[in-house]
Amino acid sequence: MGVDPGLVATGFGVLEAEPGGVTVVDAGVISTTTGQPLEARLNALHRAVHRIIELQAPGLLVVEDLYTEYRFPRTAILMGHARGTILLAAAQRNIPLTNLASTMVKRTITGNGHASKMQVQRAVAMLCKLSKPPEPPDVADAIAIAWTLASRISRECP
Repeated sequence: MGVDPGLVATGFGVLEAEPGGVTVVDAGVISTTTGQPLEARLNALHRAVHRIIELQAPGLLVVEDLYTEYRFPRTAILMGHARGTILLAAAQRNIPLTNLASTMVKRTITGNGHASKMQVQRAVAMLCKLSKPPEPPDVADAIAIAWTLASRISRECP
């Protein structure tokens, strides 16, 4: 299960890796309401991630590493809150967890570590044999995160 954390929108993608390729089992976005208190938004995010983990029972959860530009420190703080909530949900269900940098995911998926959101969406659609690019971009990012980890694991297995 890949997760693209955010306080406004958290993308998730549950993939199943098989010898013939990767299948998207479930994907979507968890949204919180702007204007609600931070603790209410984090609680809603936690409940939603916890529910997805219960329903899908992933064997591994991969989350995008914390990243922000120095010009936007508040973004990093808010994303840190969201990531912490996601990590807690995984720990409560004893799901092993790992992190991947967004530039590494983009490089794996598109060949360019600084690819645009649209490039990632198109690449995910092609790699996962989807009829159209996933929307919104947070969903495509989450699928890309999961796909990158799945491809790394398959290369390491004999």
